[in-house]
Amino acid sequence: MKIKLRLKELRSEFGKTQVEISQLLNVKQNTYSQYENSQRQIPLDSLVTLAEYYGVSVDYILGLTENDFRG
Repeated sequence: MKIKLRLKELRSEFGKTQVEISQLLNVKQNTYSQYENSQRQIPLDSLVTLAEYYGVSVDYILGLTENDFRG
């Protein structure tokens, strides 16, 4: 459940749309929407791409830690 909240929270914090993030991941907008709403599991490579893009750990996106490591 936390991954859903983190993906949306990070996207909003960076002022990005689902379309922009889906383009970053090279997927359709509705596919990214399904990641964000926990209707589809996000692939590991996409998860790593998002962690690098947002400057956070994969663990943070997955909700395994509350520390986003952004200082």
